[in-house]
Amino acid sequence: MTELTPLQNLWLAETIRLREEYAGPLDDLEANRLARTAGGDLPRRIQRRASWLAERDGLTAALQHWLQGARLALVLLTILAILSGAGLAFAALGQTPVNVFWALGSLLGLNLILLLSWALGLVFAGEQGAALGRLWLWLSEKLARDAKAAQLAPALLLMLQRRKLNRWALGALVNGLWFMAMLSALVLLLMLMATRRYGFVWETTLLSADTFIHVTQALGYLPSLLGFNVPSVEMIRASGDGALDIESARQAWATWLVGVLVVCGLLPRLLLALVCFWRWNRGKAALRLDLNLPGYAQLRERLMPSSERLGVSDPEPAQLHRVESQVGELPSEGALLVAIELDDQRPWPPALPKHVSNAGILDSRESRHKILEQLSRFPPARLAIACDPRRSPDRGSLALIAELARSAAETRVWLLQAPPGEALDADRLGDWHAALEQLGLRFADCAPFNWLESGHD
Repeated sequence: MTELTPLQNLWLAETIRLREEYAGPLDDLEANRLARTAGGDLPRRIQRRASWLAERDGLTAALQHWLQGARLALVLLTILAILSGAGLAFAALGQTPVNVFWALGSLLGLNLILLLSWALGLVFAGEQGAALGRLWLWLSEKLARDAKAAQLAPALLLMLQRRKLNRWALGALVNGLWFMAMLSALVLLLMLMATRRYGFVWETTLLSADTFIHVTQALGYLPSLLGFNVPSVEMIRASGDGALDIESARQAWATWLVGVLVVCGLLPRLLLALVCFWRWNRGKAALRLDLNLPGYAQLRERLMPSSERLGVSDPEPAQLHRVESQVGELPSEGALLVAIELDDQRPWPPALPKHVSNAGILDSRESRHKILEQLSRFPPARLAIACDPRRSPDRGSLALIAELARSAAETRVWLLQAPPGEALDADRLGDWHAALEQLGLRFADCAPFNWLESGHD
C-alpha cells in the first residue's frame, strides 16, 4: 500500500465519505475487517478503511497524479509571476528620462492594490486569493489527467474550510507568488541600472515642489534605516526641472527607488508568505476527522462493533477487482490448504505433503471469520484454495476467495475434479475460469501439492 502523509490520509477519508454520501455505500466488508484487525481508535480505523478502499478503487493513484499536477501548476504560476515581475521592471524604466513616481507606480501600484484587497478579505470575509486559488486548483486537475482526481479537490476544500485553513494555504500561495514577482522585478531593475545610464525626474502640473519633497522623504524613511540613500532636498528640487547630469544624483535616485521597492514591495510579501505558511503548518498538524459528520458516525458500529457480525449486505459491485497481496508488512511462511463449501460426498482432506497444513472446510460464517482473522495475523507464504466447480461462481464465493488471496503471499485456486461417474458442466467451468482471470488468480485442475511444498509449479 502506498505510504501517505497524515494530511493525505485525512484527505482520502474525506473523499471516501463524500463519495459514499452522494453515490451510496461502497463494498467495504474486507476494508472494515482489515481496519478492525489493525486496531487503534475510531479515527485511525476510519483512515485505515479509507486508505484500503482508495487503493482498491484507484483514488490513491489519482491523489498522486493530482499532487504531480499541483506541483506542475505551481511551477507554471511561478514562471508567470517571474515574467510579470520582469515586465513591471521594463515598464518602470521604459521612459527616458525616468519619471520616478511613475516608475514607482508601475512597480508597486498593482501589488499594493491587491495586497490591500487580500488584507480586507482576510479580515472581513475570511476568503482571499480566491481567483488565483481557483486557477491553481483548475490547473492541478487539468494537469493530473486523471478523471478520478476531480473527486479530490472538493474533499480537500471542505476539510480545510472546517478549520479555516483555506485562508492560510491560499495566503501562502498568493503572497509567495507576489514575492517572486517583486524579486524578479528587483533583479531586473538592478541589471538594467547596472548596464544602462538613467536620469531621474519628477513632473507635476497641480502639486507643488514641497509636496514631492515630503513624499520622497516619507517613502525613503524606512529604506534609509536599512542603509538605502535618500536624495537631498536640493537634489529633489533640481530634479523637478530636468534630469540632473550628476553621478551622485543618479545613484541617489536609483538607490531610493530600489529601497522603496524592497521595503514596500518585497519584504511585506515575504513576511506575509512566511506567516501564512507558519499558520498553515500549525493548522495542518491540528487537523482531525470530524466524527460528528453522518458519514463517520455511521462507521462506528462497523469498525468498533459491540458484537461481530458476518454476512453480505452490500450491493453487488459492477466488476470484480483484481487481487493484490496485502501481506507486505508482515512476515509470511509455510503452506496452507483450505476448501470452500464442499459436500459430504467428497473425502477431505486429501493426503498432504509433510510441510503443508490443512485449514479445513469453510462452510459457515464462524469458520470464515476465524480463518480470515488468523491469516491477517499469520499470513502463509503459499495458499491453495480448493473449490467445487460444480457450484456456480457466485459473488459470495468469489469475494471470500479474494479475501483469502489477499492474506497470502502467493495463491493458487484448485478446481476439483468431478466425482467418479459425473461430468463437469463446461459453461460453468468457463465461468469459473473467467471470474478467476478477472481476479488475477492462477488456477489448476489438479492438486497443486508440488507448488505448496516447494514453491515451484
